[in-house]
Amino acid sequence: MVLSVKSYKDQQYSALKGECIQHHRLFEDPHFPATNESLFYTKSPPGEIEWRRPQELCESPRLFVDGISSHDLKQGELGNCWFVAACSCLALRDGLWQKVIPDWKKQDWDSKNPNNYAGIFHFRFWRFAEWIDVVIDDRLPTMNEKLLFCHSNSKEEFWNALLEKAYAKLAGCYEALDGGNAGDAIVDFTGSVAETIDLLKVNYAKDSVRNVKLFEKLLKVYNRGGLISCSIHLRPNSNVEVSKMLGLETDHSYSVTKVQKVQLSNTADKLFMIKMRNPWGSGEWFGPWSDNSKEWQKVSKTEREKMGVVVEHDGEFWMTFNDWCKHMTNAIVCRLINTSFLSFRKTWDEVILRGAWTRHEDPLLNRAGGCTNYLETFLQNPQYVFDVTKEEDEVLISLQQRDQRIHRKEGKGENLTIGFNIFKVELNREYRLHSPYQKASESIYSPTRSVFLRNDLKKGRYVIIPSTLDPNMEGDFLLRVYTDTASGCREMTLDKPQVTYWNIIFRYPRIVTQVHLHNATNLQKQDSSGGADPYAVIKCEFRRIRTAIFEDTLNPQFDTKVIFYRRNPKLPIVIQIWNSNTLCDKFMGEVTLEESQDDPSRQQILQLQKKDRREADIKVYLKVLSSQMQAIEEYD
Repeated sequence: MVLSVKSYKDQQYSALKGECIQHHRLFEDPHFPATNESLFYTKSPPGEIEWRRPQELCESPRLFVDGISSHDLKQGELGNCWFVAACSCLALRDGLWQKVIPDWKKQDWDSKNPNNYAGIFHFRFWRFAEWIDVVIDDRLPTMNEKLLFCHSNSKEEFWNALLEKAYAKLAGCYEALDGGNAGDAIVDFTGSVAETIDLLKVNYAKDSVRNVKLFEKLLKVYNRGGLISCSIHLRPNSNVEVSKMLGLETDHSYSVTKVQKVQLSNTADKLFMIKMRNPWGSGEWFGPWSDNSKEWQKVSKTEREKMGVVVEHDGEFWMTFNDWCKHMTNAIVCRLINTSFLSFRKTWDEVILRGAWTRHEDPLLNRAGGCTNYLETFLQNPQYVFDVTKEEDEVLISLQQRDQRIHRKEGKGENLTIGFNIFKVELNREYRLHSPYQKASESIYSPTRSVFLRNDLKKGRYVIIPSTLDPNMEGDFLLRVYTDTASGCREMTLDKPQVTYWNIIFRYPRIVTQVHLHNATNLQKQDSSGGADPYAVIKCEFRRIRTAIFEDTLNPQFDTKVIFYRRNPKLPIVIQIWNSNTLCDKFMGEVTLEESQDDPSRQQILQLQKKDRREADIKVYLKVLSSQMQAIEEYD
C-alpha cells in the first residue's frame, strides 16, 4: 500500500540529496544545526561536545551490521529509556521498521559509489494519522570520540543514532526526549493503538483466572505483530527494597521481545513466560529463570535452542509471567488494528476523526467544557455519534492528543488530562445532546498522549464525548473508532433543526419529544412454531423509525428510544408491532399516543392513553423535552 507522506519543514529528501551530490558537498541541516541549541534547553553540556559524521568515527560506517536486531541499541547519556525500549520493539518486525526507515538500502553507505553519499538521511513517523518524513544530516554529538546518546555494540552501525536524531528533531531537541512513555514512541513508529494496563489494580499473580486472560491477551497481540513494553514505577512512599527487585530497575522501561508458552520436560505442562530487554544493554533479572538459573534444566536443550536462550550479559532475559506480574507496574500494549478486507484475520471497520477543544464565550460555540464534574458545561464539548448494528459488538476507541514536547523549550510541554464518556441515545439522534443521558461506558482520565477503551456494547446508537479533565483547556485531538461492522461514526455539529423558508411555512418544530418504547407482552402467536419475530415501527408526523427484529419471542424487550422534533404536538404518535416474515410481514398490534393535558413545559415522564387494535400490552413512555428546546432557543 502506498503511504501518504508529508514532509517535515517542507524538506524534500530526494531534492536535497540531489542538490548536495550535484554541488559535491555534504548536507548540513539548517533546521537542526550542530549546536548546543539542538541538544539542551535547560541543562549544560556534560563536557566538550563535538559533532562528527560517521565516517569520522570509523572506517566503514553502515546503517546495519548483520541485519537489524533489538540487541543493536544501547541507551546513552539521556533519560530516554522509553524511546530505546520502543526501538527494540520496532527492530523485531521487518514490516514495521522498513516504514520508519524507508529505502534503507539506498540510504546506506555504498563503498562502490562513494560519490552518491551526501550525508543526508530521512525517517518517517506517524503523527495524527499522517506519516511525517523527517530529514536530518549525519552529524552526531560525541564526547571523547564516542557517541553521546543512543548507539550500537558495533562502532560501524548507525541506524539507531540517526533514528534518535530524527526523533529529537521532531521534538525540538535531544533534551526534550528526557522522560516519556514507550507506547507514545511505538505509536509514532507504527500508527498502532496503545492501551496502558495498570498491573497494580489487579493482583494478577494471585488471581489465576485473570492471570491466564491477561497472558492470552498479550500472546495474541504479540503473535499478530503488535508491540509490548513494560515498566516499574513505584508509588510515593513505597517501602520496596532494591534488593527485592532482583536486578530490575525502578522508574525504567523494558521492551518485551517475546511472549511464549514453554514446554517443560517430561510433562504435558506449559509455563507462561515473557522475554524482555533492558535498553541499557546490560542489567538483567537474576531471579528464577534468569540466564544461569537452574530452572532451565526443566526445559530440554532443543526447546532452549528454539527459544534462543543464551547466557550473555546483553540486557535480555526471561521471566515467568507470574514473576512479571509481581514486579512490573505498567504494561503498554500496542495493537496493529487490521482494517484490510483482503485478510483471513478479523477485519475492523475504522473511522478516524480530527477535532479540537476550543474556548468561546457563546455556550453554543464553546467546545472546551471539561469532564462530567462540570455538568453545566460538559455537554458543550465536541460530540460524535455512532451505531452498533449487531446485537452486541466489541468496540475499540482511542483518543489521542498532540505531542507537547516541542513546547518544552517554552516552559510548557505538559500533556492535557484527557478522557471520554459514551452515552446511549435515541435510535434516530442527529442533533447534539443538551441534557444528561444514560452513560454506557467511560475511559479513565489521564495526562498521557492517548487514552484507550475496549468494551462490548449492545445494539443501538451512542454518542462519544471526548473532553479534558478541566474546562477551558484547549488542544487538538484524534478520535479513532473500531467496530466489527460499519458504525457511521461522525461529529454532531447542529444543536437543532435548521430554520429554512419551508420550515416557516410548514411550522418550525415547536417541541422535542422523546418516545421510550419499553416492552410488549402477550403478543398473538404468529408462527407455526407458536412464536413470533416482532419489531416495532414508530411514526410521528411524516417520519417513521423501525427497531431491530427480536427473534422467537412474544414478549420483546425493545428498550428503544427515539426523538422527534414535532411541528404539531396535537398529532398522535403511532407505534405498531409487526411480525417479520419472509414473504409478507404481519401486523400484530398498535398503540396511539396522545399527549396528556398536563403542562408540556414541565420535564416529566407521562403515562399515556393507549388504544389497542389487538390484544397486547405495550408499555410506552413519552418524555416531553420542551426544556431542552427552550435551552437551545435562548441563544437564537
